[in-house]
Amino acid sequence: MFEIDFSLPILSLLTGSALLFAGCHSAPKSELRTDKNSRLATFFDIQGHRGARGLLPENTIPAFLKALELGVTTLELDLAVSNDRKLVVSHEPWFSSEICSKPNGEPIAPADERAHLIYQMNYSEISAYDCGRRGHPRFPTQKPMQVCKPLFQDVVKAAEAYVQEKNLPAIFYNIETKCTPEGDNRLHPAPAEFVEILLREIRLLKIESRTIVQSFDVRTLQEMRRLAPNIRLALLVENNDTLEKNLEKLGFVPEIYSPDAALVNAALISAAHEKKMLVIPWTVNEPDTMTHLAELGADGIITDYPDRAHFLLEK
Repeated sequence: MFEIDFSLPILSLLTGSALLFAGCHSAPKSELRTDKNSRLATFFDIQGHRGARGLLPENTIPAFLKALELGVTTLELDLAVSNDRKLVVSHEPWFSSEICSKPNGEPIAPADERAHLIYQMNYSEISAYDCGRRGHPRFPTQKPMQVCKPLFQDVVKAAEAYVQEKNLPAIFYNIETKCTPEGDNRLHPAPAEFVEILLREIRLLKIESRTIVQSFDVRTLQEMRRLAPNIRLALLVENNDTLEKNLEKLGFVPEIYSPDAALVNAALISAAHEKKMLVIPWTVNEPDTMTHLAELGADGIITDYPDRAHFLLEK
């Protein structure tokens, strides 16, 4: 496995583009960050949302490899848990009617989604479903292909092999735990078990130093902080509460504050930086918005279209 060389001034995606973003910050990033964040603060973090959802089926190995090909610095992904306690890369804890089909090829009906819960299936059953052949109605540029929901460990192994083959800088992983209080022990394990499974896998894959765990559910972040204080955490935010109120709910200051891009302004970024947090908004798909957020001082973006971000940075 690879360990990133944090002495590098910037990752290969940003070669020749560092000055574009250096001028967007009023103070050197190293003066705004904790030790853990200083390792991420040497580059503007381009995160491939669910791999490259705008181009290939979301949360699949082809999408993650495409994102790497396009030069992302971080792979963003979502995790569910199967009945046999395997980590499955999936945004929903069920099979979405929007993109998935049953093993017999029949599309899943919207009213039938909850009859196909990942937590109630072993992975051998899960892998028989297709979630790419039909394409995505909200992403017309996505290339349809027959593909299943992969195991988290298989995604990491494929990504690490690609990085080695192409002699690329080591990649980061931003992992969202799909977890809600209402779903405990029905759609997923309770937070303590969910985090134990995830942490065990992260350590087996030897990617602990290159992992971010993110969630809207503060419980999984609290549990991860208790078990592994060295792992960077990101608080996902989609509410209109203040920064202080959201941090009060969490109970500590995480390394990353990750709000809906529509909630981001200069005051929020300044307040987060004062608390030594990086600000990485989601989901940013338009080049003008990417430029605007970078100029405000954001530390990265999460995007469905890494190709658009790459074009912006090269420009």
